[in-house]
Amino acid sequence: MLTRPGSDGGEARLIFGDNDFEQVSAGSYVTCAVTGRKIPLGALRYWSVDLQEAYWDAEAASQRLAPKR
Repeated sequence: MLTRPGSDGGEARLIFGDNDFEQVSAGSYVTCAVTGRKIPLGALRYWSVDLQEAYWDAEAASQRLAPKR
């Protein structure tokens, strides 16, 4: 993951790729699409390229990406 200096402490806007993400607006965190928790960019490990969403942890990602019954 890349280090991104100059974050302003607000919510960042990212473009999620297969192995990394690109920061398109300054910030220090993104919001989990499932839990609503703030995820510091340095701790961001889970996201969906197709949905362009971030997830707090593997459990949140699994909940979001599980097939609907």
